[in-house]
Amino acid sequence: MTTPATLTPRQREANRLLASPARNIMLRGGSRSGKTFLLCRAIVQRAINAPSSRHAIFRFRFNHAKTSIWADTLPKVLKLCFPTLRVRWDKTDFYLELPNGSQIWIAGLDDKERVEKILGAEYVTLYFNESSQIPWGSIEMAMSRLAQKCELASEIAAATGRTHLALKAYFDCNPPSKLHWSYQLFRAKLKPGTKEAVPNPDDYAEMKINPSDNSDNLPAEYFEVLASMSAAKRLRFEAGEWASEVNGALWALEDRKSEIGDIIPGIDTFRRSNPPEMRRVVVAVDPSGTKGDGNGDDVGIVAVGLGTDGRGYVLEDATCNLSPDGWARRVIEVKDRWKADRIVAERNFGGAMVKAIIMAADRNAPFKEVVASRGKAIRAEPIAALYEQGKVSHVGVFADLEDQMCNFTPSGFVGEGSPDRADALVWGLSEIMLTGGTYSLSALT
Repeated sequence: MTTPATLTPRQREANRLLASPARNIMLRGGSRSGKTFLLCRAIVQRAINAPSSRHAIFRFRFNHAKTSIWADTLPKVLKLCFPTLRVRWDKTDFYLELPNGSQIWIAGLDDKERVEKILGAEYVTLYFNESSQIPWGSIEMAMSRLAQKCELASEIAAATGRTHLALKAYFDCNPPSKLHWSYQLFRAKLKPGTKEAVPNPDDYAEMKINPSDNSDNLPAEYFEVLASMSAAKRLRFEAGEWASEVNGALWALEDRKSEIGDIIPGIDTFRRSNPPEMRRVVVAVDPSGTKGDGNGDDVGIVAVGLGTDGRGYVLEDATCNLSPDGWARRVIEVKDRWKADRIVAERNFGGAMVKAIIMAADRNAPFKEVVASRGKAIRAEPIAALYEQGKVSHVGVFADLEDQMCNFTPSGFVGEGSPDRADALVWGLSEIMLTGGTYSLSALT
């Protein structure tokens, strides 16, 4: 049935891991190492092995899944590895169907309507492509549908001694920092968020596969491109390693020592599971000018509160990538959920436009516009000082927000993309603790 493409020794090793007993398997490593090709190849083979089975390939943005997986990788896999297999491409719902009735669906987890439709069925394989971009909450939502019971084709069952295709969740990523859920789950073997030990560590397997393991299929000049990158970028995109804590970051998860030996508390130190009674609540918005098509930056939306104990509390990270109407409705939903006293939004992209968008969603919304007269890092420093003084708690775990916070330095943001979540946090805490609260900038200097 198949005519395998030529795989390198390391890729063959990865292929064996994908067929191992582990239920959750991550291929992590540098860019252009063949991870996506190998995982799509494994899914097609699984679809062949179990008639009428269903498989889903997710990216965070649907348009990225469409251009990368649907239009590029899957056609290559079929051409090179399964040249005699005739499949039907459904270009309306974006799935391909094999002659044995198996289906492979493509989806973006940012498309709520489409995700709800796809997650209305059960699957025997889930694959999270570029999973470093996918929030853990979206992973958990999709994993609830990893439940299809599929009989193996008779010849496969006879050869393996098994009757059903095992459930599998595949992941790949260019590793971000060690703060990310991918490191917590696959290396530390801890549940993201709660940090409890996973019940069966052997069910979580990971393997590093790098561009050097795919050198036969890459131009030599590509390695010159990698060599020209910064050390941090090479660590991620060439060496395929998770980055350690950023030196000089304004925030860290765990306690650390200052230059003079004092202990600086980390975000974890004052984390709480439930908030006290709130004296004041603000929903802060960092607008991006996005059209909601998945190409622009996210719109940072963070709810914060000032407790009756005088301390600040981070209550919710509702950041999204939606149309102006969509993110404005999200802001109003968060305001209503927390009974917020005010919405604070940065004046950006057309001045009064942000206010107009929010007022269109709720004309009675209490709104305050703030203007960025200083750079992001300078605005963040007084808020980081409040954390160092133990005056702010996170109510729960906000992995994506905290990842951005821990990539903020006095010189600026060193993470990927825009620090939309962290910027919204800074606006919100500034409003309740420096502007409208009981603290002042002068008290922190």
